[in-house]
Amino acid sequence: MTSSHTADVPADAATILATARRTLRMEGEALLRMADEIGDAFARAVDTLGRIDGRVVVTGMGKSGHIARKIAATMASTGTPAQFVHPAEASHGDLGMVTRADALLALSNSGNTAELGDVLEHATRLGIPIIAITGGATSSLADAASETLLLPAAEEASPIGLAPTTSTTATMAMGDALAVALLVRRDFSAEQFRALHPGGSLGRRLLLVSDVMHTSLPLVTANAPMSETLVAMTAKSFGCVGVLGEDGALAGIITDGDLRRNMAADLLQQSARAVMTANPLTIRARALAVEALAVMNEHQVTSLFVLPPDAEEPATPVGIIHIHDCLRAGLS
Repeated sequence: MTSSHTADVPADAATILATARRTLRMEGEALLRMADEIGDAFARAVDTLGRIDGRVVVTGMGKSGHIARKIAATMASTGTPAQFVHPAEASHGDLGMVTRADALLALSNSGNTAELGDVLEHATRLGIPIIAITGGATSSLADAASETLLLPAAEEASPIGLAPTTSTTATMAMGDALAVALLVRRDFSAEQFRALHPGGSLGRRLLLVSDVMHTSLPLVTANAPMSETLVAMTAKSFGCVGVLGEDGALAGIITDGDLRRNMAADLLQQSARAVMTANPLTIRARALAVEALAVMNEHQVTSLFVLPPDAEEPATPVGIIHIHDCLRAGLS
């Protein structure tokens, strides 16, 4: 028996690509329009959030809730204490997470999400700032807010016009803009960022030279005989030895290459000064370890002596970093 049901015919590749490009263009155009329209309310919102003593409590329902979690995580990782509170759970005890020291950042495309009612009422009762990200300029959320950050009036990218797409992208971008603006307001440094990201690839990229360097150094004075210099060089296993001048500052370096170039019967009777390469490459202790690795790769050397962060050159080294230290730390 032959069924009268006709199987769905999948869209062809051209239609799929056209749909993807249309989606990306619609969302991109909405972001550009939002960038053009952003104004004083945004600056006031950043100032408000930057002044609180507590946390930015981010809340939203449904898709806005997913975006709210991401915004809270981004803020927390860039120096603005923040946490997500689910609006429905807030009505069952989690309102205790919102204190008088906090500010509320509430997300709703329509601005009339019923589940936000209790948390908005609680924030109003506490007298804390309420920042709204919404597409509803005349909504209940906008009415309750201290500052309203309006999303652009833009069509959703979905062909049926219902699934949140353009609106969620714009909401996330507005949250990113807030997080980055707060980062700049706080003058949040790469070192502070590193402290909040000790693990993973971000943590590795933000390692400082001082985090991986060795402080037991192969050093000799410039007048030291090569017999003594070779002992110091061999004892530390870095394949080099630093040579200090009379002022104690790093004057040169002796590497395996220098030994080969000066190989002669009287090598052991020479002084370190006679064999060393003057003005060696160095790196500062507060430089990123990836910078040290880049210098070593560029100049095809395996070690760098480390100088104090603010000392004028020439200076006494405080450490040494080997290329293997960078590789062990996961840098490449």
